[in-house]
Amino acid sequence: MATQTINIKGMTCGHCEGRVTAEFKKIAGVTEVIASAEQAHAIVTSESDLDATAIESAVRAAGYTLA
Repeated sequence: MATQTINIKGMTCGHCEGRVTAEFKKIAGVTEVIASAEQAHAIVTSESDLDATAIESAVRAAGYTLA
């Protein structure tokens, strides 16, 4: 298992956290996502490290940018 903390710019509320969580859960191998608007990051646990392209794609699909 691998855990990565991804800094995300633009999340402001619980709805934002839900959008980010949903996009990361679409990635094969992701087992847990804890998104925090307050801390401006998501902690993603997956079977192996996610590559940078998958991370950026998930964040952009949710409507945010990497910080």
